[in-house]
Formats: sequence, C-alpha cells, structure tokens
Amino acid sequence: MFSFSRAWCWVRPAALGCAAATAFLPIRAAPAAAQGPAAGAQRSAAAAQGEALFKQSGCVACHRIGGGRLVGPDLKGVTERRSEAWIIPFVQHSQDVIHSGDSVATALFEQFGRMVMPDHDLSADQVRSILAYVREAGAAAGAASSAAAPPPAPVAKATPEQIRLGQDLFQGRVRFANGGPACNSCHEVTNDAVIGGGVLAKELTTVFSRLGGPGVRAILGSPPFPVMQRAFQDRPLTDEEVTALVGFLREADAEHAFHQPRDYGIRLFSAGVIGAVILLAFYSLLWRGRRKGPVNQAIFERQVTST
Repeated sequence: MFSFSRAWCWVRPAALGCAAATAFLPIRAAPAAAQGPAAGAQRSAAAAQGEALFKQSGCVACHRIGGGRLVGPDLKGVTERRSEAWIIPFVQHSQDVIHSGDSVATALFEQFGRMVMPDHDLSADQVRSILAYVREAGAAAGAASSAAAPPPAPVAKATPEQIRLGQDLFQGRVRFANGGPACNSCHEVTNDAVIGGGVLAKELTTVFSRLGGPGVRAILGSPPFPVMQRAFQDRPLTDEEVTALVGFLREADAEHAFHQPRDYGIRLFSAGVIGAVILLAFYSLLWRGRRKGPVNQAIFERQVTST
C-alpha cells in the first residue's frame, strides 16, 4: 500500500511534489503575463487543464497551494521563485536532476526527508498547464506567505477498536470494502502482532514520524505512487479504513522500540532442513516393505542354475 513507488512507493511522492519545494528558492522574476481578453481566456483554459492533471497525477496527495506543507512543500508562489526551465525537468524526472548535481534539487531532497518524487509522463506543455493552475490557485489563496500558513490540523488519535481494525486491514485479516490488496502485500512494519510483509515498497514502521498524520492520510486517500495507483484503481479506501490504518501506523510508530525486527532467513532455512529430514524418515518407514530386487531376479537365477 504505502507502500508510498518507484514511489514511498509509500514504493514515491507525487510528480509536482518536489517542484513545489522551489517555494524556498531564491526569487526570480516571473515572466510577464500576457495581456488582453484572449490571453485571459487562454490562461483559464490552461489552468483548468492543469487542475485536472494536478489531481490525476497525484500531486494533490502531497501538496497544498497556500495551505502550508503536507508531505511536500506548499506550492504557492513556486513560479515566482524558480524558472519553468528548471521546474519542468524536475517535475518530469526529479532524480535525474538530483543526480546531475543540482545543488538546489539536492538540498530540497534532503530537506524533505529524502522522499523520492516519482517520475511522471507529462509533456512540457502539461507541466506548464499545472503551473498555470498553481499560479491561479495561489493568487486566490491570498497574499499570505506560505511560510506563515498555519500547520495542518493534527490527526485525532484513533480508538483502540480502530487501531485493531487498522492492524487487521494492514495484514489482510479483514478485506477492504472495495476489494483493494492488503498493505503487507508490498509493505513491512515492525510489529510483533503483524505477520511479515513484502519488500516491494518502503518499510512503514516510522512513516507517521516522517510524514505526519495529515501526510499519511493524504497518501492513503489519494495515492501518488504509480504502483499504488494501479493497485487501488477503482478500489479506493473508505474514510473509515483510512482512519483505522492511520491509527495503526501511528501506534506502530510510537511502540516500534518495543518490537523486534524480523529475520526469517535462518528460521526458514532451519525449518526447511528439519522438514526434509522428517519427510525422508517418513518415506523410509512407508517403503520398508517394498520389493528390493529386480522383478525377474528369480527367473534369472533359475536359468543360471539350469545351465
């Protein structure tokens, strides 16, 4: 589930994600806006397309526009702080920009907990339409700086019943209402009460500390990672399930020091050897009455004797 591709995962945050982090970069002058009614209509059309892409690409799971940071930074004012020539390749392939040695991209990667933003198959024009939407939504959000935006409201603590439900949902003891796969199909969490999970996606024991309650809830409600998007396509989690999973992950994070990480390798090998020995012993007892010589041995001996 989480997991977060290859995004968190939670295998990675949404495409526009880290581009938004450019809100913290040195200010550069934005391109002058086109003038006239036709230009205004064109900007509105681009913003409408950008809004749809912003939601479809999973950006909304990790970013707000004027509402403060979530999993990634607030996007308000990003187009005033960095040029499109930098933003577009970062949105498309953020890790390529980071690995190229770009100091700003590297600093943002470190600042936001080394969360990998997934690559998105977006054209330059599609990214520009997203930026048009970000500019429009940012203007509507008011003149307040994103740094002064109030922090997200804390997630209410789940009840013991909700935590137990989240634990059962995580490991598949209780099926999701819409038929999605169990979280531990891809994710692992250090908890003695939970069966070991997969390693396809990121380990989630401390995900609550890394992303916070609002971030975890946002990703579960609108997965930004490609693998998770496909797994839950047309099978979204219900609000009750999201609340239960957030509660369980919060509990697992808070108590992980009291649980031991699993190492199944030696135990699985030992169990395999012991099982093989038991099977061999059983087959030996089962076959002890079997014929131990050739079927035609008696005929062969008679022929030898007669000669």
